[in-house]
Amino acid sequence: MSTVPALFRHLVDDAAMFPPGNLPLADAVAAHRTHRAAPYADLVGSFVCTDEDLMKVAAEAARTGPDPLEVSVVITGGAGGIEPAIRWGDRSPDVKVTGVEVRLRDEEDLSRNALRVVRVCDDCLDNETAYVEVGLDGAWERALGVIADAGYAAKLRTGGMDASLFPSEDQVAAFITTCLDYEVPFKCTAGLHNAVRHTAADSSFEHHGFLNVLLATRASLDGSSRDELTQILGSRDGNELAARARELTEERAASARKWFTSFGSCSIDEPRQDLNTLNLMGDV
Repeated sequence: MSTVPALFRHLVDDAAMFPPGNLPLADAVAAHRTHRAAPYADLVGSFVCTDEDLMKVAAEAARTGPDPLEVSVVITGGAGGIEPAIRWGDRSPDVKVTGVEVRLRDEEDLSRNALRVVRVCDDCLDNETAYVEVGLDGAWERALGVIADAGYAAKLRTGGMDASLFPSEDQVAAFITTCLDYEVPFKCTAGLHNAVRHTAADSSFEHHGFLNVLLATRASLDGSSRDELTQILGSRDGNELAARARELTEERAASARKWFTSFGSCSIDEPRQDLNTLNLMGDV
């Protein structure tokens, strides 16, 4: 029986190699092995790397342990890079590719770009998940519809190294609402190291909190309006958010996680420490 509550199981994908962490590949793989052997192992999701680093990650995985590493592969070259990553992963005994993450290019017709990605995925994916990053500009809702029709998942960028990469609370609320309307699972990436919305001391960027996103997802499932979701996403009251999280039954928590599947973080320790501070993890 897992000691990690259902709301947080496999929530944090290990993106230690990505900014701002930028951990060297060998250190990142070793740290992931350590996380996966720790009492809080069930908090941790897949190891995230680019398709360009996949072979090096596999070699390091072979060197550091007998078990293959579960990997989510960020495709750097558009739709054409999906099949090579999947086929290479299929042949490797050292990694298990659980999913691919591909960003739609900036085109006037995002839905056409989404259709191209979907067709490639249809041709080469078996049990892997495809997360398609749609962005929040242009006709992203139509692109999301294409993803929904194909049965794949979406990806939302919630931050980065520039203030412009952080969507507003209302934009995130719109994304969550639309994903649930279309029955599209989603993951998030960047800017979600901490549980609760806050202003970063070093950059003054407004960061979303992953607990805010979890509770907004649950609220949307419960029929809350977009304005109500925006209020939850904007809350900085960690104690109040934690109290709401503790009220969720395991069934309702698992239902929320069916749709908000995970988020990528260059730190596993920061989310874990935040959850411990809020008394939501039992100090594991």
